[in-house]
Amino acid sequence: MGLFSNKLDFIISPDGIDIIEKIIIGGIEQFILIQADDKTKPVLLFLHGGPSMPLPGVSSRGMDYTIATNIKELIKNYILVFWDQRGTGKSYNKYIPKHTMNVPQFVNDTIELTDYLRNKFKREKVFLVAHSWGSIIGLKAVSQQPQKYYSYVGISQIVDWTENDKLGLIWTKEEAKRRGNDKALKELNSVGEPPLIDSFEQWGVLRKWQRNFGTLIYSNEYVKHPGLFKITMRMLYSKDYSIKDMFNTFYKGFKLVYTHDFIKELPEFNFLKTTTKVKIPITFIHGTHDMHVHGELVKEYYEILDADKGKNLIWLKKSAHIFHPDDTKIIENYLIDEHKHLKETN
Repeated sequence: MGLFSNKLDFIISPDGIDIIEKIIIGGIEQFILIQADDKTKPVLLFLHGGPSMPLPGVSSRGMDYTIATNIKELIKNYILVFWDQRGTGKSYNKYIPKHTMNVPQFVNDTIELTDYLRNKFKREKVFLVAHSWGSIIGLKAVSQQPQKYYSYVGISQIVDWTENDKLGLIWTKEEAKRRGNDKALKELNSVGEPPLIDSFEQWGVLRKWQRNFGTLIYSNEYVKHPGLFKITMRMLYSKDYSIKDMFNTFYKGFKLVYTHDFIKELPEFNFLKTTTKVKIPITFIHGTHDMHVHGELVKEYYEILDADKGKNLIWLKKSAHIFHPDDTKIIENYLIDEHKHLKETN
């Protein structure tokens, strides 16, 4: 099917599993999507970015392309689980306490969901993959409970929040100068120096101009990308998502998580200082044009990381922060091959 058809890109085998479950995680109702052609395969849990950007998530049922991987072949090799995280999409509700929207709680939710899947499918471990924001909670989860995971793949891995904002601010100012955009430069000069924790508006200025200057999506005369709007609008094609779910994602969920307390918390996370050793195989996958999460920090972290079970760093040339469809196919193939490789070496 076409990338934006409202028809399903694939159908699950009658012997497989294709369900949306409402479960209690961290004391609140949250929703997961489980897809697999073969129930005997290992479990792969995917953590979406954002926060409050549930792609891939519950709305991705039957869709091949997501912003960070393809799915059609993945479900033949795994029991694939997507999760609308606390406070977003179908996992939003008005009774979620704001004080629970913090990184330790997201990490605890991840580990609790991991245990639920291990028990449900009678598996000792699961595979964990995370994109962008999800890579913070994903890497923290595997560092805290490595015995529950076969491996970890960080796609657009966030390493040092404050240093990433410093590099992002430098790049965005230079881009504003190159484009002759005086309005952007004036606003960017007004935010001060990272960490940007004084207000949401201060932090939002940098994100706005990064987005406007193409840090999320790479495209040129040869490399064409479908674009963020069309990708997010695919949620509306999902039979499992409603206008209300979209509103809960992009407005209510956004307001719930992006509080002053949450923004103040983010600069505390610097894996260069806190997590220099991992006990499971680890891979980082990064777009060469990603100026939203800077690849040079990923490279620096990769070089110092002590990973005696193996580590890998993969660069994809057609992508920025949201991956080009050609590159999401490469990611899908890597995830399939990773399972086969781990089977052969264990």
